[in-house]
Amino acid sequence: MKALVFPLALLIAVTAGAEEEPKDPGKATIGQLETSVLLGIDSDPAVAGERALEADEEMVRRLRREKQLKFTHYRLLGSDRRGIFRSYENWAQPLEPSDEVLVRFEAQGERAAEGLRLDLELWLSRKKILKTDAVLTGEHPIFILGPAWRGGRLIVVVGLAPEAKRGQ
Repeated sequence: MKALVFPLALLIAVTAGAEEEPKDPGKATIGQLETSVLLGIDSDPAVAGERALEADEEMVRRLRREKQLKFTHYRLLGSDRRGIFRSYENWAQPLEPSDEVLVRFEAQGERAAEGLRLDLELWLSRKKILKTDAVLTGEHPIFILGPAWRGGRLIVVVGLAPEAKRGQ
């Protein structure tokens, strides 16, 4: 019986000590990133598939302001919202479970009055096709014109999620 008491007491002491470890400050969330993939197309939008939704009016209005992003129809193919860690990279997968479109992002410091500076990478078919530093504000997402797809063009939209906008 005494042989079991010592290992049990040691296990309890180790477990209690593990709970008191300080949290990693690099994993603190400083906002949320929203990534969406849309199909811009001038012909029949049904080619996007049954699960594709019409893009909201505000998004359509913003897209049509840019000559290269002007299409007759826009369909939302997928979106993802992920926390932005203070010191670690993270990945958004807007067409989950597919990994054909991925966005890697990492904060480059704290949020400031001018916005949040991020290191962004766009990966298509497991190949990095774009790497940029971007300053995101609550009102101005980044629009990336992607490759041709089913007679239209993919458009990747990266911006701060609404919760992050309010905290700015």
